[in-house]
Order: sequence, then C-alpha cells, then structure tokens
Amino acid sequence: MPTTIKTADTDVFAAISHPARRLMLDALIEAERPVNAIAEEFEMSRPAVSQHLRVLLNAGLVSERRHGRERRYRLVPDRLAPVRDWIAHYEQFWDKHLQRLQEHVMKGDGK
Repeated sequence: MPTTIKTADTDVFAAISHPARRLMLDALIEAERPVNAIAEEFEMSRPAVSQHLRVLLNAGLVSERRHGRERRYRLVPDRLAPVRDWIAHYEQFWDKHLQRLQEHVMKGDGK
C-alpha cells in the first residue's frame, strides 16, 4: 500500500479539492470579508462554512483576523503557487501538442 506524505503543498491541493472552498477563495479575491458575509453566499450552515474556512486557514490559503467580535478572512494568493506550477507543467504539454497539430494542419493545406 502506498504511503502518503503530507506536506504543505498537498494541504493546498486537498484544501481546493472541495468546490465550496474554491468558491470561498473566489469570494475573497477582491477584499477581506467577515465570516457572516461569506456564509450568506452559501446554502449551508454557518458552522459548515466555518469548518471549510478552517481547512483553508490550515492550508495557509487564507488568513484570519479578529475585528471586534467578528472574524475576517483574507486570501493569501502566494500559497496557490504549487497549483500554478502544477498547471504550468500541463500548459507546456498542451502548447507543444497544439503547436504540432497546427504544423500538421498547415502541411495539409499545402497539398
């Protein structure tokens, strides 16, 4: 049975694996927001929203600060670097293949 090594990077991938958490990150792109404002956008209980935010916090994808009695969350975009790097690898793959396809099509036009 393979052993899973848990690193900060795998935490990032695990954290963004849930669609609700990706939407929460989207909601934080423009500005920091209190948990209640985030929760209003979802059809789930506030404790469920808080649980998802905790996963994002533990992965370092959001930061949290207290403002009076409320908690405000802010996106930490630098923590998405492992995702960006992983996707870049596949972008190179597709760029090469699409370039070869274009060259093949262009050869066909010359016949």
